[in-house]
Amino acid sequence: MNRNNSIGCTVCECKFHDNNKNFCTLERINVVKHTIAADTVECTDCGSFQKK
Repeated sequence: MNRNNSIGCTVCECKFHDNNKNFCTLERINVVKHTIAADTVECTDCGSFQKK
């Protein structure tokens, strides 16, 4: 898969991480929240994550 230069990623445990650079190989990611109102970065995650 080719890296997507628009999506930076440092999660090397993800199936979609570009192992050569800190980018995602997906065309699009899904960002999800853990609370009703996301008011901090800790309230959100990449919902597209899949373990290698």
